[in-house]
Amino acid sequence: MNIQFKELDYQDAAIQSIIQAFDGQHVRQSEFTIMDQAQVGQGKLFGDKGIGNKIDLSASKLLQNVQQIQIGQGIPISESLSTPFPQFNIEMETGTGKTFVYLKSILELSRKYGFTKFIIIVPSVAIKEGVMKSISITKEYFKTQMQGIVYRAFMYDSKNLNRVQGFATNEDIEIMIINIQSFNSNDNLFNRTDMDALYGLSPKELVRETHPIVIIDEPQSVDNTENAQQAIAALNPSIVFRFSATHKNKSYPLLYKLGPVEAYRQKLVKQVEVAGIKPAIDGNKAYMKLIAIKATKKTMTAIVEMYVKNKTSIEKKEIKLKKDDDVYLKSKRIAAYEHVGFVKDISAEPGQEYIEFSGEPSIIRLSQALEDDLQLKRAQIRKTIEAHLNKELKLNPLGIKVLSLFFIDNVINYRQYDDKNQRIRGPYAKIFEEEYEAIISSEKYKALRDRHVPVSEVHDGYFSVDGKGKIKNTNGMGQSDESTYHIIMKDKEDLLTFYDEAKGNVKKAHKLRFIFSHSALKEGWDNPNVFQICTLIETKDIITKRQKIGRGLRIAVNQEGERVPGFEVNTLTIMANESYEEFASGLQKEYEEEGIEFGVFLDDIFSSLVIAVDPETGYKTPLGQQKSKELVRYLKEQHYLDAENKGTEILAKAIKANTFAIPESFKSMAKDMKEKIIAAIQGKFNVDKIDIKDRNNKVSVKLNKEALATPFLELWERIKYKTSYCIQLDSEAFIEQAAHKLSEELEVRIAKLEYERHRLETTGMGIETVKKEQTTFSVSAAQYEKAPDLLTYLQNETKLTRQTLIAILKRSDTLRDFKRNPQTYMMETARLLNSAKRLALVDGIQYKKLANGEVYEQSLFLQEDIESYKDYIVPVHDKRSPYDHVIVDSTVEREFAQACEHDQNVSFYIKLPAGFKIKTPLGNYNPDWALSLQQEGQDKLYFIVETKGSIATEDLRPTELAKIRCGEKHFAAINTGITFRRAPDQQAIYF
Repeated sequence: MNIQFKELDYQDAAIQSIIQAFDGQHVRQSEFTIMDQAQVGQGKLFGDKGIGNKIDLSASKLLQNVQQIQIGQGIPISESLSTPFPQFNIEMETGTGKTFVYLKSILELSRKYGFTKFIIIVPSVAIKEGVMKSISITKEYFKTQMQGIVYRAFMYDSKNLNRVQGFATNEDIEIMIINIQSFNSNDNLFNRTDMDALYGLSPKELVRETHPIVIIDEPQSVDNTENAQQAIAALNPSIVFRFSATHKNKSYPLLYKLGPVEAYRQKLVKQVEVAGIKPAIDGNKAYMKLIAIKATKKTMTAIVEMYVKNKTSIEKKEIKLKKDDDVYLKSKRIAAYEHVGFVKDISAEPGQEYIEFSGEPSIIRLSQALEDDLQLKRAQIRKTIEAHLNKELKLNPLGIKVLSLFFIDNVINYRQYDDKNQRIRGPYAKIFEEEYEAIISSEKYKALRDRHVPVSEVHDGYFSVDGKGKIKNTNGMGQSDESTYHIIMKDKEDLLTFYDEAKGNVKKAHKLRFIFSHSALKEGWDNPNVFQICTLIETKDIITKRQKIGRGLRIAVNQEGERVPGFEVNTLTIMANESYEEFASGLQKEYEEEGIEFGVFLDDIFSSLVIAVDPETGYKTPLGQQKSKELVRYLKEQHYLDAENKGTEILAKAIKANTFAIPESFKSMAKDMKEKIIAAIQGKFNVDKIDIKDRNNKVSVKLNKEALATPFLELWERIKYKTSYCIQLDSEAFIEQAAHKLSEELEVRIAKLEYERHRLETTGMGIETVKKEQTTFSVSAAQYEKAPDLLTYLQNETKLTRQTLIAILKRSDTLRDFKRNPQTYMMETARLLNSAKRLALVDGIQYKKLANGEVYEQSLFLQEDIESYKDYIVPVHDKRSPYDHVIVDSTVEREFAQACEHDQNVSFYIKLPAGFKIKTPLGNYNPDWALSLQQEGQDKLYFIVETKGSIATEDLRPTELAKIRCGEKHFAAINTGITFRRAPDQQAIYF
C-alpha cells in the first residue's frame, strides 16, 4: 500500500501562512568560503564554496506580513518580533499532518525564494523516525507536484560527518533531521572539532555558516532548557518555525492556529469516546490506591483511596492515613480490610513514595492500586476486542483495516521465556487469546474476513530487545528503542493492509490486528487505523491522556491509501483504566496545563478584528492589543465576564435578547463593529450552554411579626413540648418478622463490573461528555481467601444477640447467598434487620412528655428573610401564617396551602420548619403542618396535618409510615388537645 496525499484546505492555509511571511523577499542564496584549518597556516588562499540562506527582508516588513496573516487567521496580533532571530509558532492539533505541512513548506520556500538549508530539530528518537518515514512516503507525491524537485534529507549521525559537509556545500535542498540531545552539550561530537574531518571544523561551525531555516518539532520538549536554547541559537538560524499542538512558550508570534476545538469542529481528526470499567463497589476486596504523600516537618500523611462504609452502602473515598492508623477502623469496619492491619511506615522520597502496612499487602506504591487487578484487565481486554470486532463489521466493507493498540508497562505480562529460552505467553497474551476465541466464535461475527486467521497470528508485541534478543522494559529513549521505532515505521503500510492470499499480502503484519507495546514507546505509534487504545497499566500511568488520544487521532485510510473522512467512520475508543469522568476531567486539566484556556477571554482576543481596509493596497488595520484590552476590561465592568474572565449568564442573556452593548468609542471604528465583537465572543463562549434563570422570578419571603401574636402563640402552646420514648419488644414475634423480611427482600448479586462509554466533545468551553452506553456485566465468581465473621459483624451493626441472629438466619434460609457476595450479604442483612427492628419497635413504643418541660425553640420560626422562586411559594392573606408567603416543596403542599388560604375556617397555619424534629427509633420525624381551625359557634380546634399525596397506608414506605405513627404517639403523649391527621389526595382539609 502507498499512502495517498491530496491538497487539504487547512494544510494549505498553514503552508501559505509561512510562505506569505516572506512576502517581498527576493530569491537569494549566500555563498561562503570554507578554509581547511589544517592548511590555513600553509598559506592556502582558496577554500571550498559553501551555500547558505540569505533573507533580505526588513524586520518591519516581516512584522507587517505577519500581522496581515494573523488578521486573516483571526488570531491575536503581534506587535514585535523575537530577537536575535525571528521565531514563529504554528499550532496544529495532533493528527492533522504538521509534519507534512512543514515538509511541503520547506519545498515551497525553496521554490519561491531559493532557500536551500533546513534543519528539523526533534525531541526524541521516536519523532525522528517518524519524520524520516514521512519524508520517505511523501517523496513521490512532492516529486510529482513540484516538477521533479530534488532534495536530500538525512538523520544526523556523528559517525557519518560527510553528510554534514554535503549539507554545507551542496546547492540543492538539504534537510538535516537531528534530535536535541545530539548537540545541546559541549561534549557532543556536533560541537567538537576534528582536524581529520570537516576541514578541521566542528559540525556546528560548518552549519552556522549556512544560516539555516530551523523547524522545531514539539518545541515544548526541545528548547525547554537554557542549554537547548543556547544550542539552537549557536546554529545561527535565519528564522525559526515552531510546530506543536501544545506550545508552552506563547511569547512568539502565532502564524497559524488549528487547535483541538477547531480540529474537532471541522472533523479533521477522529472523535473520541472513552470507555471506563470499574468494579461495582461491594467491599469484598480491600481496594486501596495511593494517591499522594504529604510531608511536613512534623507529620507524614498518605492520601489513600479506599472503600468506606456509610449508613446504607459502601463508597470509594479519599482517606488520610498516618503512621499506626488501623485501616480496618478507617474503613468503618469493612471486613475485607482486617488483614491489612495498621500503617507501619510512609515514605515521601521522590520516586520512591510508598505506604507500608503490618499485614497484607505489605507495601503500596504511588499510583498503585490494590484490587482484583487481573479480573479488571480481563474485562478491559474483552471490551476492547468487542469494540474492535464491531468496528470491523462496519469498516471492513469500506476497505478499512481496524487496529487496536494495548499499552503495557511490564513486558513480562505479555511475553515470557521458559527454561530453554523459548518465548511463551504471559498472562495478558493468555487472557487475550481466551477472550478472542470466545468472542469471535459468536454468530454475530461469522462474516468477518479475518475470522479464520489463527488467534496466535492476530496479535503480537513491539518491544525493545537486549543483546541476547530478549524483550525488555525500556524508557523509550535508548538505542534499543531506536531499532524498535524503526521496525514500527517499517511495518506501517503493511499494518494498514488486509491479509489477502490472492493478492500476495501474507506478511505477519498483514494478519496483525491487535498490537501490544511498551508504554514508554508511546510516541512511536501514530497510525491512522488505530481505532481502540487500551492501557493495561499496573502502576503509575506515564502516558498522558493527550498522548493516548494522539496515537489514534488521524483520519483512517482505506486499501488504496486514501483518507476516509467523517465521524461515522472515525471514532477512537479509549479503554481507560479509570472512569470516564476521571479521564475527561484529567484531559481538560492537561489541556489547561498546556496553555489551552477554555472559555477564557484573554486581553488580546479582539486584537485582530479589522477596523479599516486600505482601498489601494488592501492593507487591513487591526483593532490592536491595547484596544482589545480596553474592550475586555469593559466586558468585565459590565459583568459580561466573571473574575476568571469567562463569559457569564448576563452575557449569554444579553446576546440572546439582542441587548448586548459596546462602548460608544468602539461603534465608530467600523460599521459592523458590534457584530464582529459578538462573532469573536461566540467563538470562545457557547451562549446556548449557559443555563439562564430568570432573576425576576425570585422573591424575598418576609417575616410577618404581627402574625406572631395571639394566633401563633395559641398554636405554639400546643406543639412546643418535647418527649422521650421507651420500648418493649416481643422477641419471638420479632424473630419471625425479621426472618420473613430477609427471605422476601434480601437480594445478593454476584460481583459485577460497570462499563460506561461516553463521547468526548471538545468545545470552546472545555471537554464535554455525552453518554452512549452503560452496562454492567458479571465476571467469573470471585474466590474469597477468608470468609468474614458474619455473626460478629451483624452483632456490631444491629446490637442483637448472637442467639437471636442465629435464629433469624436459620429461619430466613438465606445463608446460601453469603458465599456469592459476602460483604453485600452482610450489609444488606444488617440493613434489613435494623429496618425490621425499627418497625417492630414502633409497635411497643411509648412516648412521655419530658419532666423538665423542655420545649422547641421559637427561633425556628423567626428567620427574618428567606429567598425563593415564585414557582415555590403561595401568598398569605389576612396574616394567617408567620410569613407573607409559604414556601412549598411539592404540588401537594401547594394545593394544601392554597386550600388553607381559601378555607375561612382556618384561622392560622404553619409549614413546620425542618428544625422541628421528633425523635423516633427510625430517625428524626418532621411533621408537615400545624393549624388552628374554628367553625362558627364552635370551640377552636388544633391539628397536626401530614400531606403525603395519598391517604392509602399501603402507598407509604414502611419507614415513613412508622415515623408518622410515632408522631401520632408523640402528640398524644404531650396531651395539649392537638389532633394528628393526614390529608387525603387532592383535598387539603378533611376532618
